[in-house]
Amino acid sequence: MNSTAQWIHIDSEDGAFGAYLALPRGGSGPGIVLLQEIFGVNAHIRDVAEQYAADGYVVLAPDLFWRQGHRIELGYDAADWQRAVALKGATSLNQAQADVRATARALRALPGVGTSIASLGYCWGGLLSYHAAADGLVDAAVAYYGGGIQHALERADAIRTPLMLHYGGQDQHIPHDAVDQVVQRFRGQDNVEIHLYAEAEHGFNCSHRAGYHQPSAALAHGYTLLFLSQML
Repeated sequence: MNSTAQWIHIDSEDGAFGAYLALPRGGSGPGIVLLQEIFGVNAHIRDVAEQYAADGYVVLAPDLFWRQGHRIELGYDAADWQRAVALKGATSLNQAQADVRATARALRALPGVGTSIASLGYCWGGLLSYHAAADGLVDAAVAYYGGGIQHALERADAIRTPLMLHYGGQDQHIPHDAVDQVVQRFRGQDNVEIHLYAEAEHGFNCSHRAGYHQPSAALAHGYTLLFLSQML
């Protein structure tokens, strides 16, 4: 890919933490705060960072588990799933939101980023991207299979920025009725765009997982690129 990547440090009120920075060729472009699944800034998230950098974006992916350990990254077997759930449980929503705020601030301060940034998150990171939109931290937000958004719909009125949501029709982690709640809540709201992929499971964008569904991943990536190009 035509991008360069490195780890940098971000200062926050709780201390410094790492973030994976991927730059496009030329080093400048709109910014993306890339928000991890519960498996850390692992190979998949780094792949996504470099993919969007190759698409022309400055991408910054914070290590949200830094309080529990340095650059923890997990795979998708049973043992890593169990550890991932424990790590998420040990990281409060307030802590994660504080880290997203610090990351958004650091991203906006990077040379070449310009005035507009978006958040892009997967699973837990999708929920955090939704909250970033509600907190007014970003100029646009994207959430792939955001677990728990249906439990945070009281924040929907706070979302003024453009928001895109992606859900898999075969997702065993996000029930159909949960997706329906989200769809019904945002029905008729012009700044919110929701895409459903009938054949896709949870994690359908991740080529490192058994549930990867390339047609849905490709379509979602296209929708997301068009959305970001229009909104940033």
